[in-house]
Amino acid sequence: MYYLKVNGSIDYKIEKGKDKLLINNKKIDADIQQLNPSTYHIINDLKSYNAEVISFDREAKTAEVKVNGSIYSVTAKDQFDILLDQLGLSSLNSAKVSELKAPMPGMVLKLFVNEGTEVKKGDNLFILEAMKMENIIKSPADVTVKTVKIKPGDKVEKGQVMLIFS
Repeated sequence: MYYLKVNGSIDYKIEKGKDKLLINNKKIDADIQQLNPSTYHIINDLKSYNAEVISFDREAKTAEVKVNGSIYSVTAKDQFDILLDQLGLSSLNSAKVSELKAPMPGMVLKLFVNEGTEVKKGDNLFILEAMKMENIIKSPADVTVKTVKIKPGDKVEKGQVMLIFS
């Protein structure tokens, strides 16, 4: 699932399944043909669209797309970005992080850090199994692990402090 913002104001919720495409919970039966690596031809509701990806930044999850001659700026968020926003962890470059709390109830499967480990933003901290899915929890900032309050096999509740940083 992705959440797209077009030109900074128009929001779309995109869900792509095996044989379906939902935009804002509405099934789309579009014919989409890729003409080359950056150009597509789309027919939807008896209308034809020529779309070209002008620029794409995978890390920032942004793109510029030209559709029938008009250029649109698109930013995307996936379920992990939304989760970080909900936890207040999305803008941690400017804030000091002192602890990491469990984002959801689950069981700790594997721990990648010990007390005293220095980690960079985005480094793997541990694997948390929740709802039969393995979630790799990453460091929200450049920090040093001061205290590890979990071990493999531990069951945790949402909001439980798992790591303390110095």
